[in-house]
Amino acid sequence: MVFFKKKADPISEHARELNARIAALEAEIRQLDSQAETATVVRSRFTVPQTAPRLAPSQPAPIFEEAVSGHGPPPGEPEITPSHFNELGVRKFDLLAVWRRFKNHFYGPPVSNPKLVRYLASGGVQGLRPLRYEKRVARNRTLFLLGVLILVFYGLFAFLFRNN
Repeated sequence: MVFFKKKADPISEHARELNARIAALEAEIRQLDSQAETATVVRSRFTVPQTAPRLAPSQPAPIFEEAVSGHGPPPGEPEITPSHFNELGVRKFDLLAVWRRFKNHFYGPPVSNPKLVRYLASGGVQGLRPLRYEKRVARNRTLFLLGVLILVFYGLFAFLFRNN
């Protein structure tokens, strides 16, 4: 029967394809890491002092600095400075930070991909209906089943109380 047949889900198919591609990329990353370990090269950044436009043979040698790949603290976390602590070394009470943490507790973590959420909500992904349409279908299905349930209970009570 057609009623019990499950429809194909394009999102899960796409997710399977993406997972396979991720696995292939991870394997390639592992291969490149092993190649990089065999050929150890120190990555350095060349900086020229601001005062000298060009290096001449009589000027000092260039300055090499280690290239740092870290970007510092995440943008959501405030910077901790000595002014956040009192003279005994105890952190001062920050009412604004407490209020922000309290509000964030109810909102949950931010969405990792807001563009995808917008596409799913508006129906921008090919082959998928908009989320508002899906909500309407689910609401109508729920109301129909609730009506059927009320009719069944009405028939059951009518049958039970008719015999008494």
